Amino acid sequence: MPNVLRIAVVDPKDSSRDSLKTMLLGLDSVWLEAECSRYEFFADVVAQTTPDVGFVALDSNPDKALDLVTSLAKSAPNCAVLVVSSSTDGNLILRAMRSGAKEFLTHPLKPEDLAAALHRVASQRPGGGRAAGPSCSVVAVTGATGGVGTTSVAVNLGCALAANPDNSVVLLDLDLCLGDADVFLDTIPEYTLSDVAQNINRLDLTLLKRSLTKHDTGLYLLPRPVQLEDARHISADELTRVLGLLKASFTHVIVDTSKSFNELDMHALAAADKVLLVTQLDLPCLRNVVRLMMSFKESNKFDDKVKIVVNRVGYDTGQISLRKAQETIGREIFWQIPNDYRVMVEVRNNGVPLVQQAPKAAITQSINQLAAALHAKEGEQPANEGGRKKGWLGLWPARA
Repeated sequence: MPNVLRIAVVDPKDSSRDSLKTMLLGLDSVWLEAECSRYEFFADVVAQTTPDVGFVALDSNPDKALDLVTSLAKSAPNCAVLVVSSSTDGNLILRAMRSGAKEFLTHPLKPEDLAAALHRVASQRPGGGRAAGPSCSVVAVTGATGGVGTTSVAVNLGCALAANPDNSVVLLDLDLCLGDADVFLDTIPEYTLSDVAQNINRLDLTLLKRSLTKHDTGLYLLPRPVQLEDARHISADELTRVLGLLKASFTHVIVDTSKSFNELDMHALAAADKVLLVTQLDLPCLRNVVRLMMSFKESNKFDDKVKIVVNRVGYDTGQISLRKAQETIGREIFWQIPNDYRVMVEVRNNGVPLVQQAPKAAITQSINQLAAALHAKEGEQPANEGGRKKGWLGLWPARA
């Protein structure tokens, strides 16, 4: 699991508590474990949830709040207590620090001050001075049009990443109406994205894992809703919370978007570290790539993280050449996946991913190499078998 600070908050004032929650939810490195509106109950909340950090707001009753800080310093020494107040009175600050508070923050909180305080707390934890654990990488997989193999790429990429025991990987099916990632994995999930989104305030990291479906490959799945009408009830804010929880729980989050580029799709693309735009070497697909890249560039959000993946290379002799495709889209093609119709039909119909159905096939090796290339260091290309830095049939990520 990535390094993440689990946080509990106590503040009798709803407005300031909600403001702090909103700010915390905007940080990738934290998870809001619990919140409380009564000072007298917070010690029990901390004992039950064992957070790494406890936020105590002082303004409602400074004396009672500082007594709580003193109590927490004794009963929960592994919980770093941070206090928050609109007062800058030196005596209050001194009392708070003597009570055991690690940081004194003032209202109105600034995001950079909050992040800096949490960074200091994290660095003081056991092992905090050493290299941090793996951060979460979010990869969104989207298509230039329907039917280009987006879900196939997303599912098999997730399985390839999950094959590494150092990785914990989850696939989020964001095609809320017609998603079929569960079919590719031959699973019947008990819970879906709508269940998690509607209960996000009651979930913790343990309950989240129980809400996901785990495949034999080690890949976890959060599928699309069962009922079509449930898709309308998932908001962008809820998706943000879900992604935040997944990022706190896994080293890799793969998002299989729909092809409609709706609000949730665009939200996922913005939240992703990398966007794989899957296309084929035909004119309609390439025209859509040009349109999408123009739109992404205008939005100034996605252009620098979009990577073009050409699927089904060699599908027939009528395909546009690779060089012509790069001239058309004006952008380097990052990866090529060979066409293997027979293997992919077996994979889809049997509900078995490539790594299990055909581990030695060229298409499987290409997906495995894609997984490695996505996390290679800048300017580095991972070598395939034999140490040669090439992909299938001698074709590595295409160069203009």
